[in-house]
Amino acid sequence: MGTLASLKMDLSYILTPFIAWLVAGCLKFLVNSLRARRLAFNLIGYGGLPSNHSAIVCSMVTLIALKEGIQHPAFGVAVTLAFIVMLDASSLRKQVGKQAAAINKLSQPFDDGQSRLRERMGHTRIEILAGAITGAGVASLIVALQMGIV
Repeated sequence: MGTLASLKMDLSYILTPFIAWLVAGCLKFLVNSLRARRLAFNLIGYGGLPSNHSAIVCSMVTLIALKEGIQHPAFGVAVTLAFIVMLDASSLRKQVGKQAAAINKLSQPFDDGQSRLRERMGHTRIEILAGAITGAGVASLIVALQMGIV
Protein backbone atom coordinates (compact mmCIF):
# COMPACT_ATOMS: atom_id res chain seq x y z
CA MET A 1 0.00 0.00 0.00
CA GLY A 2 1.27 3.42 -0.88
CA THR A 3 0.98 6.58 1.05
CA LEU A 4 -1.39 9.35 0.10
CA ALA A 5 1.53 11.22 -1.47
CA SER A 6 2.27 8.30 -3.81
CA LEU A 7 -1.37 8.29 -4.94
CA LYS A 8 -1.14 11.88 -6.15
CA MET A 9 -2.37 12.00 -9.72
CA ASP A 10 -0.68 13.97 -12.46
CA LEU A 11 -3.59 15.94 -13.90
CA SER A 12 -1.60 16.84 -17.01
CA TYR A 13 -2.68 13.52 -18.56
CA ILE A 14 -6.32 14.59 -18.30
CA LEU A 15 -5.92 18.32 -18.93
CA THR A 16 -3.49 18.27 -21.86
CA PRO A 17 -5.85 16.73 -24.46
CA PHE A 18 -8.65 19.05 -23.32
CA ILE A 19 -6.41 22.11 -23.58
CA ALA A 20 -5.16 20.95 -27.01
CA TRP A 21 -8.78 20.58 -28.16
CA LEU A 22 -9.61 24.07 -26.83
CA VAL A 23 -6.56 25.71 -28.44
CA ALA A 24 -7.17 23.96 -31.79
CA GLY A 25 -10.85 24.93 -31.70
CA CYS A 26 -10.03 28.57 -31.01
CA LEU A 27 -7.41 28.60 -33.78
CA LYS A 28 -9.89 26.99 -36.18
CA PHE A 29 -12.53 29.60 -35.34
CA LEU A 30 -9.97 32.38 -35.87
CA VAL A 31 -8.80 30.94 -39.21
CA ASN A 32 -12.38 30.39 -40.43
CA SER A 33 -13.40 33.90 -39.33
CA LEU A 34 -10.43 35.48 -41.12
CA ARG A 35 -11.18 33.51 -44.29
CA ALA A 36 -14.91 34.38 -44.16
CA ARG A 37 -14.22 37.97 -43.04
CA ARG A 38 -16.88 37.58 -40.35
CA LEU A 39 -17.39 35.63 -37.13
CA ALA A 40 -17.75 32.11 -38.51
CA PHE A 41 -19.89 30.39 -35.89
CA ASN A 42 -21.63 28.34 -38.59
CA LEU A 43 -18.29 26.80 -39.61
CA ILE A 44 -17.62 25.26 -36.20
CA GLY A 45 -17.48 21.51 -36.46
CA TYR A 46 -15.71 18.88 -38.51
CA GLY A 47 -12.97 19.81 -40.93
CA GLY A 48 -10.83 22.91 -41.12
CA LEU A 49 -7.40 24.02 -39.93
CA PRO A 50 -6.10 22.83 -37.54
CA SER A 51 -7.56 19.36 -37.00
CA ASN A 52 -8.92 19.11 -33.44
CA HIS A 53 -8.67 15.33 -33.49
CA SER A 54 -5.01 15.41 -34.52
CA ALA A 55 -4.27 18.02 -31.87
CA ILE A 56 -5.86 15.89 -29.15
CA VAL A 57 -4.07 12.63 -29.97
CA CYS A 58 -0.73 14.25 -30.74
CA SER A 59 -0.83 16.16 -27.45
CA MET A 60 -0.97 12.81 -25.65
CA VAL A 61 1.77 11.28 -27.82
CA THR A 62 4.03 14.22 -27.03
CA LEU A 63 3.13 14.31 -23.33
CA ILE A 64 3.92 10.62 -22.89
CA ALA A 65 7.15 10.92 -24.89
CA LEU A 66 8.35 13.85 -22.78
CA LYS A 67 7.26 12.51 -19.38
CA GLU A 68 7.65 8.74 -19.72
CA GLY A 69 9.99 8.36 -22.68
CA ILE A 70 9.50 6.74 -26.05
CA GLN A 71 10.43 3.33 -24.63
CA HIS A 72 7.28 3.29 -22.45
CA PRO A 73 4.45 1.02 -23.67
CA ALA A 74 1.95 3.88 -23.32
CA PHE A 75 3.89 5.77 -25.99
CA GLY A 76 3.35 2.93 -28.46
CA VAL A 77 -0.36 2.84 -27.67
CA ALA A 78 -0.63 6.62 -28.10
CA VAL A 79 1.22 6.55 -31.45
CA THR A 80 -1.05 3.74 -32.68
CA LEU A 81 -4.18 5.64 -31.66
CA ALA A 82 -2.88 8.85 -33.24
CA PHE A 83 -2.12 7.02 -36.48
CA ILE A 84 -5.65 5.57 -36.63
CA VAL A 85 -7.28 8.93 -35.85
CA MET A 86 -5.24 10.84 -38.43
CA LEU A 87 -5.83 8.21 -41.13
CA ASP A 88 -9.54 8.37 -40.38
CA ALA A 89 -9.50 12.16 -40.59
CA SER A 90 -7.84 12.15 -44.00
CA SER A 91 -9.59 9.28 -45.71
CA LEU A 92 -12.75 7.82 -44.19
CA ARG A 93 -14.29 11.12 -43.09
CA LYS A 94 -13.41 12.69 -46.45
CA GLN A 95 -15.32 9.88 -48.18
CA VAL A 96 -18.30 10.48 -45.88
CA GLY A 97 -18.24 14.13 -46.95
CA LYS A 98 -18.26 13.13 -50.63
CA GLN A 99 -21.25 10.87 -49.99
CA ALA A 100 -23.05 13.71 -48.21
CA ALA A 101 -22.44 16.00 -51.19
CA ALA A 102 -23.86 13.39 -53.58
CA ILE A 103 -26.92 12.83 -51.37
CA ASN A 104 -27.48 16.59 -51.07
CA LYS A 105 -27.26 16.93 -54.87
CA LEU A 106 -29.78 14.11 -55.37
CA SER A 107 -32.23 15.50 -52.85
CA GLN A 108 -32.04 19.08 -54.14
CA PRO A 109 -34.98 18.81 -56.58
CA PHE A 110 -37.13 17.32 -53.83
CA ASP A 111 -36.05 19.74 -51.11
CA ASP A 112 -38.93 19.96 -48.65
CA GLY A 113 -37.21 22.10 -46.05
CA GLN A 114 -35.13 19.30 -44.55
CA SER A 115 -31.66 20.21 -43.47
CA ARG A 116 -28.85 19.28 -45.79
CA LEU A 117 -26.12 16.85 -44.77
CA ARG A 118 -22.85 18.44 -43.69
CA GLU A 119 -20.37 18.00 -46.53
CA ARG A 120 -17.19 19.28 -44.87
CA MET A 121 -16.10 16.26 -42.85
CA GLY A 122 -12.49 15.32 -43.56
CA HIS A 123 -9.16 17.06 -43.35
CA THR A 124 -6.36 17.81 -45.77
CA ARG A 125 -2.82 16.73 -44.88
CA ILE A 126 -1.95 20.34 -44.03
CA GLU A 127 -4.89 20.57 -41.59
CA ILE A 128 -3.82 17.29 -39.96
CA LEU A 129 -0.20 18.45 -39.74
CA ALA A 130 -1.31 21.77 -38.22
CA GLY A 131 -3.35 19.84 -35.65
CA ALA A 132 -0.40 17.59 -34.83
CA ILE A 133 1.88 20.61 -34.37
CA THR A 134 -0.74 22.33 -32.22
CA GLY A 135 -1.11 19.28 -29.98
CA ALA A 136 2.64 18.76 -29.68
CA GLY A 137 3.10 22.44 -28.87
CA VAL A 138 0.44 22.40 -26.15
CA ALA A 139 1.93 19.29 -24.53
CA SER A 140 5.45 20.72 -24.73
CA LEU A 141 4.31 23.95 -23.10
CA ILE A 142 2.53 22.06 -20.29
CA VAL A 143 5.63 19.96 -19.58
CA ALA A 144 7.81 23.08 -19.64
CA LEU A 145 5.46 24.80 -17.20
CA GLN A 146 5.51 21.76 -14.88
CA MET A 147 9.30 21.70 -14.96
CA GLY A 148 9.54 25.43 -14.33
CA ILE A 149 11.29 26.10 -17.64
CA VAL A 150 8.72 28.66 -18.77
